[in-house]
Amino acid sequence: MTRSPHKLIPADFTPVPSLGTSCEVDAVPEFAPDLDAVALLVGTGTDLTGVVGMGAEALAAAGFDASAGSSLVVARDGHPLVLVGVGALDELDADSLRDAAAAAARATAKKGGRIGLDVPAIGLDARIAGQVLTEGALLARYRYAVLKAEPKEVLLEVLQLRVAGADAAALAAGIATALLTVRATTVARDLANTPPGHLTATDLAEVAAELGAEFGFEVESFDKAALIELGCGGILGVNAGSEEEPRLVLLTYTPAGDPSGHLGLVGKGIMYDSGGISLKPSDPMHLLMKMDMGGAAAVLGAFTALRDLGTSAAVSGWLCCTDNMPSGSAYKLGDVLTCRNGKTVEVKNTDAEGRLAMMDGLALAVEAGVDAIVDIATLTGAALMALGKSRAAVLGNDQGMVDRVRAASAATDEPVWQLPLERKYRKQLDSDIADISNLGGPHAGATTAALFLDEFVAGTPWAHIDIAGTMSSDADEAWRSAGATGFGARLLANLASGFTA
Repeated sequence: MTRSPHKLIPADFTPVPSLGTSCEVDAVPEFAPDLDAVALLVGTGTDLTGVVGMGAEALAAAGFDASAGSSLVVARDGHPLVLVGVGALDELDADSLRDAAAAAARATAKKGGRIGLDVPAIGLDARIAGQVLTEGALLARYRYAVLKAEPKEVLLEVLQLRVAGADAAALAAGIATALLTVRATTVARDLANTPPGHLTATDLAEVAAELGAEFGFEVESFDKAALIELGCGGILGVNAGSEEEPRLVLLTYTPAGDPSGHLGLVGKGIMYDSGGISLKPSDPMHLLMKMDMGGAAAVLGAFTALRDLGTSAAVSGWLCCTDNMPSGSAYKLGDVLTCRNGKTVEVKNTDAEGRLAMMDGLALAVEAGVDAIVDIATLTGAALMALGKSRAAVLGNDQGMVDRVRAASAATDEPVWQLPLERKYRKQLDSDIADISNLGGPHAGATTAALFLDEFVAGTPWAHIDIAGTMSSDADEAWRSAGATGFGARLLANLASGFTA
């Protein structure tokens, strides 16, 4: 991979993601004797006297009440046993089982990289159980350690699942699906966690080409000269202050048979967002702006799963990639940028740059004649303030598309909440000198940002996912590891794999 000569980075560093996990995952009737630990999922009221020689009172005295997330290491002959509480077994669903597997993976982290999950009989389909158990354990043990000289993290090497009464073939099928969705999320996490000096727009385009060659999708990259030829004034305007070239990366997945539809995905790829001339304050959020390309990372991650999930629709992705830097050549407040579709935009704030870069991607998706568009972006602080860090905002011009996003969200436990595309607020984006401005008033920022994007989809059924709040986690929580969460990769893979026009 060609590296820019001015970068002060290790000569052998490559930003190519780790592609998921090298962990060996199997459904087994009995655990291998060489495991480092076995985690037993325990429901409230379960009598463990015959298992660990301790009754409920003794376990409670030791601090274990089987509530969700509680854990206790029990000394015994052979591999250590870790009790992991799941609450009431009859209330266990796919999401709480995924969280329980994550808790088990973390509770055994200091024991080693070879663990077993022992699961009692549950009322879930075996395939779903296999998928969520695998997702929870592998995503919880994820760590970004490629830049550490002496990494201390113990990665999972072997994961064995034993689920009482479950069909082994169905469990194995669920495991196989999970390995694809975990790979998608890990790609997104790896890219978003990579420091901005190590991953430029050019680098991301090269990573996409390598992933496309391996996972069955085509990749075309448009450099600065090509973007000028295309008239992508949004990406070019945001890029004007940077020494690094921008890239528009087109991903194309084509199914084997007649496509069931054509879905367009557009991802915000701001490789680092300083705010430009509208400089951000130097606070912890500024530090996280290496993750402002989390939308593009989620789209690229999702594409690695499409072929192996058997996706029947054609899927195209536009990654709108550049950094946003202040310099003597940077775009300024009051400048007017011209989108690929000819619409002009007055710049009222250079820190509202993501929507400017994405407008070109949306216009190109419309030109491609897609049946529907979903965009994903770390777009507004307003979404973070409204919904916090656990739930993304979704808005759209078509309730059917919004409902598809919500269904994929429910299936993957990547939560979204629909906000209104209140068109009364559109006048806040009016400009005296251009067709539209890139910033609305002080209120309803997530909605006005979506209304701006709506101007460029030309009535195509469209949903917008604002992941500004969910792009990162401050600490380990369930399947979300500290750092970049990869939020949206599994959601988009689920949405695309079942898409029909």
